[in-house]
Amino acid sequence: IFSGKDSHAPAGGEMMGEKPQGDSRTGHLLRLGLTEYQEAVEIQNTLHQARVAETIGDTLILTEHVRVYTLGRTARAEHVGDGWERKMVNAIPVRVSDRGGSVTYHGPGQLVGYPILRLKRYCPGPKIYVGRLEEVLIKALGLLGLDGCRRAGLPGVWVEDRKIAALGVHIARGVTRHGFALNVMNELEPFSAIAPCGLAGLRVTSVAVETGAAATIESAERAIIQVFQEVFGLVLCEEPPAQFFSQLNLSDLSGPSPLPNTEASNGFARYDSLPSAELSH
Repeated sequence: IFSGKDSHAPAGGEMMGEKPQGDSRTGHLLRLGLTEYQEAVEIQNTLHQARVAETIGDTLILTEHVRVYTLGRTARAEHVGDGWERKMVNAIPVRVSDRGGSVTYHGPGQLVGYPILRLKRYCPGPKIYVGRLEEVLIKALGLLGLDGCRRAGLPGVWVEDRKIAALGVHIARGVTRHGFALNVMNELEPFSAIAPCGLAGLRVTSVAVETGAAATIESAERAIIQVFQEVFGLVLCEEPPAQFFSQLNLSDLSGPSPLPNTEASNGFARYDSLPSAELSH
């Protein structure tokens, strides 16, 4: 893991990142702290376009979200109840997303990861990619003292029969968006108001609940970053977000600014009109 002072600034028109170190590529790590969901969507959209344009290298965004429910492409009214029409559940807003999967909850204390990757460099297709993300989560849980697992026919990463992490991805023009959410020390009660991932009666857990210890976002970040680099063969260089965005030539990119626009935003994610793939696990 590298500090911000080791970040790669573009020189002579070169792409930011992508400098090989042995058999590994280098990429960017952005730790955003607590963000509004729509803010993170806009950042993803901008970095997705930059990655498609080869302006930046592969990137991992880590963040936590202000309390929100998000609806993926397979969400149905019965998964959300009255929140489907009201766009609100127990004073928590409901937002539409173009990721795969149904409904889930995000909130402080949950670690959310958004990889922006040129997929063909790492695996031949989206199903294998989702499997790689599951591998990252399972191995990271091992570092945190838990035995995570897959369950046949059921999506996500589990501790026995309790779901601890959800995945939902979107792939367009060969580059990934969205990703995974790992319950670390977040409240779990909001999950009871929905059918998480479209599964009625689903039991949800967290690292803190399973270990009985004072889990922290920082320890989860360290585990995820270490394992993500190992699984994808990618050396992540941490970038101060403000500095990173200032290096992007946004005039060459179409779409939203990476900074939140509270006047223009209606809280709903934009949908790509280009051919894409969505998967959830």
